[in-house]
Amino acid sequence: MKYLIVIEKGEHNYSAYIPDLPGCIVTGKTIPEIKESMDKAIKIHIAGMKEDGEPIPEPSTFADYIEIAT
Repeated sequence: MKYLIVIEKGEHNYSAYIPDLPGCIVTGKTIPEIKESMDKAIKIHIAGMKEDGEPIPEPSTFADYIEIAT
């Protein structure tokens, strides 16, 4: 499965979350660190959902860009 990761830049670091997996959130100093942490977080999050007998959500969120004139 392939989930969309939303990465946001903060004042001192980055944070990221997955809209299709509520509660799956990480922070880090760099984008590569975010991606590595998110890979681990997804695995832990899904394992916990399975353990609790919860259904694993199918990826359904996507992103695109719209260019506007300013």
